[in-house]
Amino acid sequence: MKQIPDNKPRIIEALIHVIGWGIVFGFPFLMMSRSGFSITWMDYVRHGSVVPLSFLVVFYVNYFILIPCYLFEGHIRQYLLFNVLLIVCIAAGAHLWQEYMFQAGHTFGKGGRHQGPPKWIFFTRDLFSMVLTVGLSVAIKMSGRWIQMDAARREAEKSRTEAELKNLRSQLNPHFLLNTLNNIYALIAFNSDKAQAAVQELSRLLRHVLYDNQQNFVTLDKEMDFIRSYIELMRIRLADNVSVNTQFDVRPDSRTEIAPLIFISLIENAFKHGISPTEPSFIRIRFSESPGKVCCEITNSYHPKSQTDKSGSGIGLEQVRKRLELTYPGRYTWQQGVSKDGKEYKSILQLSV
Repeated sequence: MKQIPDNKPRIIEALIHVIGWGIVFGFPFLMMSRSGFSITWMDYVRHGSVVPLSFLVVFYVNYFILIPCYLFEGHIRQYLLFNVLLIVCIAAGAHLWQEYMFQAGHTFGKGGRHQGPPKWIFFTRDLFSMVLTVGLSVAIKMSGRWIQMDAARREAEKSRTEAELKNLRSQLNPHFLLNTLNNIYALIAFNSDKAQAAVQELSRLLRHVLYDNQQNFVTLDKEMDFIRSYIELMRIRLADNVSVNTQFDVRPDSRTEIAPLIFISLIENAFKHGISPTEPSFIRIRFSESPGKVCCEITNSYHPKSQTDKSGSGIGLEQVRKRLELTYPGRYTWQQGVSKDGKEYKSILQLSV
């Protein structure tokens, strides 16, 4: 769908320009009126508006031509030279016009003679004011450019992050599928009925992986349903010496949003390293939800795989860490490690949502 451009910032910018120049043009008229001068609109247009008009010309010649064409392109010398010529020409033209108006008798006082300080003081004042006008134009244009560049940088960073997350999710899907298929393959050898049930359960899980995993966030209740189904699928192949206890302290209709499949690698790791074919084993999984927090706590007996066991590549936990840094930067804590006696492994992941 073609995006409709947002013209609101441009309208606000134009309104600020109109108000700003309205103040600049109205200030001399207001000051002269309050000082007791008898001034008509025609006198103001002929004489009093010349200096503000010269400021406007200097400002917008810089704003639309000199700054983007020379200053932003790195042509500093040309930019300074053109500004010197511009300021001198505009200032000279303004003062020639004012001199002509004085000689023609269009003054604000009585008579047509110039009274007050020498003319060069006013000329110097206007030159300095035009230099300040150039500086103001540069400051406004540079700040606008900085805002645009910052917005573009943030958009590029967002696109890069989304691309990395998409790449991680695309890696996670086959990794998850491979581990599950390995479990079903093991079932086929000794219990075909359980293997068929596992295939049916797998189809339900894949529906979640293929559709919900394509979103940046899913509701917590959906993710908990997926995790329950996955744990039940893992139970099918477990021996009697393995105890699996689960606790879900999460509201059944929780609408808290969570990154999809962010916990699944932790659970896979528990089933991979927490089960022994010969020794009693256990896995305890607990999920809890509190205002602004979601916590996953997994404890399992520790039976590390031997070096000759190639059933897993260890990519899962590394993916979890990368996804956490991209999706929850500074908003998560992850404590994990083996107990001092080497018999128990614990992983506690808490997210601020």
